[in-house]
Amino acid sequence: MGRPMSRNLLGAGYKVVVHDIAPESVENAVAAGAERGESPKDVASRTDIIVTMLPDAADVEQVLMGPDGVLEGAGRGAIVIDMSSVSPIASQKFSAACEGKGVDFLDAPVSGGEPKAIDGTLAIMVGGRQEVLDQALPVLQAMGSTVTLTGPVGSGNVTKLANQIMVAGNIVAMGEALVLATRAGVDPEVVFNAVRVGLAGSTVLDAKAPMVYSRDFKPGGRISLHEKDLRNALHTAESFGVPLPFTSMAQQMMRALINTSRGDLDHSALVQFTEQLAQVEVKKG
Repeated sequence: MGRPMSRNLLGAGYKVVVHDIAPESVENAVAAGAERGESPKDVASRTDIIVTMLPDAADVEQVLMGPDGVLEGAGRGAIVIDMSSVSPIASQKFSAACEGKGVDFLDAPVSGGEPKAIDGTLAIMVGGRQEVLDQALPVLQAMGSTVTLTGPVGSGNVTKLANQIMVAGNIVAMGEALVLATRAGVDPEVVFNAVRVGLAGSTVLDAKAPMVYSRDFKPGGRISLHEKDLRNALHTAESFGVPLPFTSMAQQMMRALINTSRGDLDHSALVQFTEQLAQVEVKKG
């Protein structure tokens, strides 16, 4: 995700300094015109706006607060924008650490996966103060088509968790429907085209159903990362006393696929859980 996002920042005319533990990601960005940062501290010392896009909260904490971390190099008045999908509680912890150093913080997770990161049309959900967002807005607009302030720090990730719950529910229901159609002898592609213009139509259906009946599970959004988001949703819901039975079921389905070495597939491959139970494979024609 960070690789195409950095390219879009470069394309918008920004000076970009990059650091990653994966050398190939750094080389790719440098080849596109970015400058190489030796550490998160070095990156922060050379820019006023620091963007993090990382797998989970432990990674963000290490990059922000660990040795040679962002907060060792960031100057007072700098802005940290964490675009990772983490729990809202973690975002509030990171914000407090930034505040102690005189650094502003926004949690700004995204929806759209790698395809929309590539074309710069991510939906960005922001938690933080309006005046901080106003300063950072042009940077975010270089990476996304919509930028929405959802409330104070942590609200961005609450919104992202809500998004992930709805996406998972859509994918699970779509998979069950297409498995039923296939088992009943009806072409799943025909079913998709028949229902997509009605009430069952959705962005999720349009994006994921063709992947299922074409057996193309190249990841846009990986099962492993979506499962992590649902775990964060369940932990957050527990702290507020909110039952999420369907979210729990979807998370367990994803966990089962991860345990059978399918965590790196696109989350449309959730259909494989139901296919296995029904002993049928969804294919067009």
